Amino acid sequence: MPPNKWVCRYTATSLEMAESELASKLNRQQQINDGEVKAAKVSQSVYAEFKEFSIQEIKEYRKIFVKYDVDKSGFIDFMELKLMMEKLGEPQTHLGLKAMIKEVDEDHDNQISFREFMLIFKKARDGTLEVDGLKAIAGSCDVAAEGVKGAKSFFEAKVNEQARGAKFEKEIKEEQEKKKKEAEEAAERKKAFKEKASMWH
Repeated sequence: MPPNKWVCRYTATSLEMAESELASKLNRQQQINDGEVKAAKVSQSVYAEFKEFSIQEIKEYRKIFVKYDVDKSGFIDFMELKLMMEKLGEPQTHLGLKAMIKEVDEDHDNQISFREFMLIFKKARDGTLEVDGLKAIAGSCDVAAEGVKGAKSFFEAKVNEQARGAKFEKEIKEEQEKKKKEAEEAAERKKAFKEKASMWH
């Protein structure tokens, strides 16, 4: 098949996928508007819901989520998840990505909210994650280790700073001692010279 036909077919497939995703989202919104489907129950606070994580850990997960929420919609959609997995070096098939979304997509809107993103790490801690792609995300985002590493480097920097300060202080003291000794030796020489001079008079 000539390359340009393949490009056209690939583009058409991508376009069909995008249209299908968009149609699905619009259909769901219409169902919510008509009262057929309840909108997602938003937790008053992920901090309150995910008590097994520290505030700092949740903030670190939020940074990762925001990084991959390319269109800043507040959700990681199919294409953003695809990009995320490629960046993590764990590219997934179309079905693999759909399975990943399905495992945590509690409101069935075919995308991952931040709360649902947190479910990945909660399930990873509980040992209940089933989809390999989600396990790859959980394994690559160990914010607890990052926090420890950050704290370790912070304390190492403090220790090094103190050591440099102590070394500088020591050098100043040594320099002062040296000058004091030189001054005392100079005074001794002057005194000795005066004593010798008085002997000749």
